[in-house]
Amino acid sequence: MSGFAFKQFKVEHERCAMKVSTDGILLGAWANLSNTKSLLDIGTGTGLLALMCKQRNPELAITAVEIDKSAYAQALQNVASSPWPNINIKHQTIQSFSSDILFDVVISNPPYFNHSLKGNNAARNTARHTDGLSFEELINAFKRLSHNKSRFSLILPSVEGVLFIELASQNGLYLNTHCQVKATPNKDVSRSLMTFSYIDGDFSESTLCIREIDNSYSVDYTALCKAFYLKM
Repeated sequence: MSGFAFKQFKVEHERCAMKVSTDGILLGAWANLSNTKSLLDIGTGTGLLALMCKQRNPELAITAVEIDKSAYAQALQNVASSPWPNINIKHQTIQSFSSDILFDVVISNPPYFNHSLKGNNAARNTARHTDGLSFEELINAFKRLSHNKSRFSLILPSVEGVLFIELASQNGLYLNTHCQVKATPNKDVSRSLMTFSYIDGDFSESTLCIREIDNSYSVDYTALCKAFYLKM
């Protein structure tokens, strides 16, 4: 499978269980990077999120962690061939990862299938199912690697998003920003883009449609992602 060419970099993904997806592009373009010097990408896969965030803020010190050996090698390849080869990629579990610094922002496009039927591809199962990284472990990783002003942004299917919001609340995190995503205006909400922090402050909620009824990209999606797509 050929790679995905963006305006400033290309992402090869033939060795990764999880390919470049709209979910990843949404999160990479949407995540709040204001007042951010350091960023941690949990489960980087191809390196897409790290590369998108580096394009948005080239001064960011980015560390990305990936458990799968093939995906790790692919992420290294994608970063090395990008304009930002100083992104730091680690091959290990986030549970075993430690850092000398606490990160300003943590992002993740995490596994989300709970107790569901698995296929024969072990790497894809790891990438898609929560067995190796539960929501609670993900929250614990953020808490362990963040400071009191840090933010945690992620994308999940809507049903899993509701579960994650409840679990985050139980762990002392507040949902600050929630963008509910629809494929088209006449479809139900399918994804939740969320930002959490330790601060119980203003709450912002919005809805984003990816495409119009005629299947063209919406004005809002175009505004969000036009810095990345080649033909937008």
